[in-house]
Amino acid sequence: QVHVAESGGGLVQAGGSLRLACVASGQTFGTYIMGWYRQAPGKEREFVAVIGWNNDPTYYADVVQGRFTISRDNTKNTVYLQMDRLKPDDTAIYYCAAYTDYAVPDYWPPKLYQYNYWGQGTQVTVSS
Repeated sequence: QVHVAESGGGLVQAGGSLRLACVASGQTFGTYIMGWYRQAPGKEREFVAVIGWNNDPTYYADVVQGRFTISRDNTKNTVYLQMDRLKPDDTAIYYCAAYTDYAVPDYWPPKLYQYNYWGQGTQVTVSS
């Protein structure tokens, strides 16, 4: 069992920045593929970013490309999502997910249903 927990959400004005953190338990964190998703009210959960084992490869949704940066520190079992130039449309609950299978995923980025463990989410609100 892997426990995943996000932190760092909050209220920020448009154009501002936030950094989310996600800690995942387990002694093999370095082998997890870690992803960020978000879900706005009334919408489906959507992919934001993903990172491979050693900060590579990374992949971003088009809507955040160039504004968000995903990174990880395997010594701290932590993955980060640096969010810059935030927009009101970025308002959502942000979820962290861990893909812990030893097999390489069939897709890159992995599909939502392929992630094994999810956090409870952290609210990000961007005011205009």
